[in-house]
Amino acid sequence: MKYMRTNSLKRLFSRKRLSFGDEFANPSTSIEEGDHHSERPTWKCFSFEEIFDATNGFRPENLVGKGGYAEVYRGLLSDGEEIAVKRLTKASSTTDERKEKDFLMEIGTIGHVCHPNVLSLLGCCIDNGLYLIFSFSSRGTVASLLHDDKFPVVDWKIRYKIAIGTAGGLHYLHKVCQRRIIHRDIKSSNILLTGDFEPQISDFGLAKWLPSQWTHHSIAPIEGTFGHLAPEYFMHGIVDEKTDVFAFGVFLLEIISGRKPVDGTHQSLHSWAKPVLKQGDVEKLADPRLGGAYDVNQFKRLAIAASLCIRQSSVWRPTMSEVLEIMLEGMVDEQRWKIPAEEEEENEEFWGFEDLEYDDEDDDCDSNSSSITSPEDSILSATSSWPQIVN
Repeated sequence: MKYMRTNSLKRLFSRKRLSFGDEFANPSTSIEEGDHHSERPTWKCFSFEEIFDATNGFRPENLVGKGGYAEVYRGLLSDGEEIAVKRLTKASSTTDERKEKDFLMEIGTIGHVCHPNVLSLLGCCIDNGLYLIFSFSSRGTVASLLHDDKFPVVDWKIRYKIAIGTAGGLHYLHKVCQRRIIHRDIKSSNILLTGDFEPQISDFGLAKWLPSQWTHHSIAPIEGTFGHLAPEYFMHGIVDEKTDVFAFGVFLLEIISGRKPVDGTHQSLHSWAKPVLKQGDVEKLADPRLGGAYDVNQFKRLAIAASLCIRQSSVWRPTMSEVLEIMLEGMVDEQRWKIPAEEEEENEEFWGFEDLEYDDEDDDCDSNSSSITSPEDSILSATSSWPQIVN
């Protein structure tokens, strides 16, 4: 793959306001009927002066996070809009071309998205470096909300809203977006939160487009975050929608348990949860800080969805469409998800069909409810992780 040089970038971004649909859309790509978020996103090519002034000269006090190859600064535009500026940092000459390619891949991927639960690109800047500009997420990341001691315990209503919204955003990327996008790094530190706790999937540095006629994509080297990697990806480099489904299952477990994806003993969250799910001791999964204050039916649905998502074999994991059905409606076909005896894997027994209650009167959370990846979590990451943004 050839790299696009600066002059090519400037030609691409020469117009003040662009629609990615005009530049990149595949006319033959269909979008599901009835989707309300399929309009073409637009973005702006910012001048360096604009983002320099907005961040007050990239002053250290405006630095809100760092990743492998990027820094994120908080900024304020002249019209009062708060922004986050992701700036690629300097590296050795051997990595500069890779960084430029990753920058173009990220802008080409995120430039297609238009959904309330996926972070939208406001624009970019290619003067004096490479920059991506996003709306500022005032409440930071789900990881900081769940695990930072300075924040109060997150109540169940907000957790449920975050889980449903993230699932909706991931379903959009897989099935509705103009391009079939595999994120490859779904985790709580890559889920940002708006002022009303609406989740937004961010950091598309590892994302891949998967042509509709392909069943999967083989990738090397393996990149991602320990504790979230699907077995087939970690062992064989195989990537498809089920790669994200596995990581989403870990994310669900983190939401309901309050535990980190990897604990102090380096045990992964999903390996801890599997025997608990198999035994059906659902209450043992609940975050003790909730004090039992959660909707039991919603909790069970999220736990069942998580147990299916983290299955060893991708064949026996649901799609995000099916995950949403389980989370919202509790629709589970026992025969559909029962693994045949000859294929049954250790600790893969599904739990709790008989315990799932159906409640049509569940009070779903409405829209008005009110990181840096640690060294042990990083695996061969060659792109910047969207940093933790805090107030």
